Formats: sequence, structure tokens, C-alpha cells
Amino acid sequence: MKKHNKVALITGAGQGIGLEIAKILAEKGHHVIINDIEQSLTEDAVEEVLKTSNAKVVGLSGDSGNLEFIREMVGFAQKEFGNLDVVIANAGITLYGDFWNYDAKDFFEVLRVNMGGTFFLAQAAARVMKNQEDGGSLLFTSSVTAHQAHKNLAAYGMSKAAIEMLAKNLVIELSDFKINVNTIAPGATLTKRTAMDKDYEKTWSRITPMGKPASVTDIAHAAAFLVSDEARHITGQNLVIDGGWTSISPSPY
Repeated sequence: MKKHNKVALITGAGQGIGLEIAKILAEKGHHVIINDIEQSLTEDAVEEVLKTSNAKVVGLSGDSGNLEFIREMVGFAQKEFGNLDVVIANAGITLYGDFWNYDAKDFFEVLRVNMGGTFFLAQAAARVMKNQEDGGSLLFTSSVTAHQAHKNLAAYGMSKAAIEMLAKNLVIELSDFKINVNTIAPGATLTKRTAMDKDYEKTWSRITPMGKPASVTDIAHAAAFLVSDEARHITGQNLVIDGGWTSISPSPY
């Protein structure tokens, strides 16, 4: 029998894929800690998740690439709930720019948030999970740009490829403590942000073998599976969720 409600911490969950993951996990009975750098998004996300769930949902607004704040989030989970079972490093930033003129400030900011935020959140969470009887599950959000070249996204794609390698490497470090670690790599996905591009859905529907871009629910269900008990023997893996786009990789440009 389940000893306690599982506790999930999700960064970058104020909207889009992260918010949808929070909804699904809350519906499954997890207590959920929602993080977003924007306080208004965090607060709105908490309210939205509570509409569909009786789970305990808490918002923590702050920079998930900041080491102090990472430790604060993990410490809060321990203090508030006594356990931390699922951690999803979903926060990330995309700063477009061509290789020839890419700004050093943008480059190191992408690495700080995408790579540093993921690495140090995994480290802080694993330190808690290793002392839990049932270990825990880590999940990182990568991207199809870690697998296929994409115009003006050299730094971003590099950062996402790096966290996929991090997940593989952590198998060595974490398996003895019953901690599994995986990544998901979403392809084109309809969100409020991508919907701002009036041609986005039409373009990606044309070049995606399954005939349409993913919905946030498509991505979130895959994520929820990988952090579930049913997937505890899956570790060090990356799941591409792109409707088949990386199989043929036609350019959207």
C-alpha cells in the first residue's frame, strides 16, 4: 500500500507543458510544488491546478537557475511534506541568435538556466531521495533541438543535448539509491507562447508526419508516465515526443 502521497516539484510550471504536468500529477494524488520565475504565473497556476484536484498545491516563485533558490525549494519540500518523490527540471530559456554574432551574455545565461538549473536541482533533490526508502524519480526536459540542427538555436540545442548526457551519467550515481532519471524531448508543441505565431500550427502540421504539432497534454502524459511507479525500471533514457518529425526533419523555414 502507498505509504504517503507522493510529492512532486516542477520548475517552469507556471504555464505550458510544466503546468499540464502539474495538473496530471495532482489528479493522480501527488502533492505538487509549482515553480515559475514569474510570481503571477505561479499563483495563477496554483489556482488552476486546485480547480481539478484535491491535492495540496503550493507555489514557489523564483529563479530555478539560482543555486540558493534551488536549495530553498528542496528544503521547503522536506520541511512541508517530509519527502520528495518526483522532481521535474522543466524550466528553461530559449535565446535565439545566429552563431556568428551570438552574444556571450546570452550564451552563458542559457547555460546557467538550462544546464546549471537542471544539474544543481538534480543534485539537491538526489541528496534527499537517497535517504528515502523508495528513492525517487528525476525527469529533465530536453528538446528535439538536441537531436536535429535548428536555425539560430546552436546554444540552446547544445544545452539540451548536455542534459540528456547528464541523465545517462547519473544512472551510475543514482541507481544504487533507487533513483531513476530520464529526459523527454518535446518537438513542436502548441502553447500560449507558440500560438502567438499565427503560422506556427499550420507550418508544423504540414511538416510533422502525424499531421499536427503536439498539445501540452501529449507531452505531459509522457512525462507523468516516466515519473510513475510503472516506469521505475526505466532510467538513463530519452523519450522524443514529436509526432515523428525527427525521423525526417524537414525544416520549418
